[in-house]
Amino acid sequence: MVIKPRVRGFICVTTHPTGCDAAVKQQIDYIRARPPIQNGPKRVLVIGASTGYGLAARITAAFGSGAATLGIFFERPGSETKPGTAGWYNSAAFHKYADEAGLYAKSINGDAFSDEVKAKTIEMIKADLGQVDQVVYSLAAPRRKHPKTGEIISSTLKPIGEPITLRGLDTDKEVLTETHLQPATPEEIAGTVAVMGGEDWQMWIDALADAGVLANGCTTTAFTYVGEEITQAIYWNGSIGAAKKDLDDKVLGLREKLAKIGGDARVSVLKAVVTQASSAIPTMPLYLSLLFKVMKAKGTHEGCIEQLDVLYDILYGAKADGVAVDRLRHDLVDGDGHTVALIDEEGRLRADYKEMAADVQGEVLALWPQVTNENLYEISDLAGYKADFLRLFGFGVEGVDYEADVNPDVKIANLVDLTLTRPAIG
Repeated sequence: MVIKPRVRGFICVTTHPTGCDAAVKQQIDYIRARPPIQNGPKRVLVIGASTGYGLAARITAAFGSGAATLGIFFERPGSETKPGTAGWYNSAAFHKYADEAGLYAKSINGDAFSDEVKAKTIEMIKADLGQVDQVVYSLAAPRRKHPKTGEIISSTLKPIGEPITLRGLDTDKEVLTETHLQPATPEEIAGTVAVMGGEDWQMWIDALADAGVLANGCTTTAFTYVGEEITQAIYWNGSIGAAKKDLDDKVLGLREKLAKIGGDARVSVLKAVVTQASSAIPTMPLYLSLLFKVMKAKGTHEGCIEQLDVLYDILYGAKADGVAVDRLRHDLVDGDGHTVALIDEEGRLRADYKEMAADVQGEVLALWPQVTNENLYEISDLAGYKADFLRLFGFGVEGVDYEADVNPDVKIANLVDLTLTRPAIG
């Protein structure tokens, strides 16, 4: 069948297998062209491995450090008449290219919040890898079935304390919007923390440690976004921010636990990029369009794979001249001669330092009130934003013939599919 994009709001209801494959290959090629990671991990578990930053982490570990990777995700396969999810096709492509490179790659398709998936993961680590050197936690889900209580808990996107009005962008109609949001209730805040906070990350590390599958020196990281003035009202100071602050709390106990085996736990702050999740946040499409305009003009724009290359540099030492430095880089000197802190006062790793640069944020802040429906394409990079959005689903990727017939029924080698025996969370 010939597959075309069909966009409804912040969701594209179609995906392109060949386009997803090509996009994954481009990320692999980027990492292969970079210097190899010195003293990087060799056995890596990625929880949330099929899209965005989780996928980029898996690619970077595998093709930058030669790591064997076990990926966890919850995706839907395609059939001969209906496309599957982009994450399914991304994972199929990753498995294919890892196999061609002689790299171990297996995956589990299932609910990562469940005890069943955790138990299966431990079983596979023991059988195939013995232990893991790194655990990447990159889950993004709107709801969670709690493994102990069975309760279905939902997250919410609301401010805390007072109602707010947000300036935003309708990317379908290409017009500016205003969204009025009432504050979250205490129950809604607690639900968002339960879904998007650090409890499940802690449950994973506890289960893996109790099973003896964390190697000496094992590191773990979970991804977050902090943002600046424009985005903080809805993000860092809202219900999502409460969940992200819970990561900061939980990581302290994880760091103490892993220190006993010479390891470390960190929250990693990554740059704002186009994802399905960020597209649903009212302010983010407009902010991202302006941010891309500014950063591309400065030559500092980065996507997921570039950010993960930076993060692994911070985690495992500089790659300059092929000589590794001590684990965890604390600062660097940027192109203007300024010292940039790579670890902030909270102990977070700051791969987002280019986005947070004062000149970048200053220019975005200056452009914010100037944007109108008439000058949207002139002042912002809405075209780049929309192109990145379609790429999430395999569309608009260079070198792909989108008029050609494609079979959406793509298999993933070395996949344990636990969704065949467990219904999806609805």
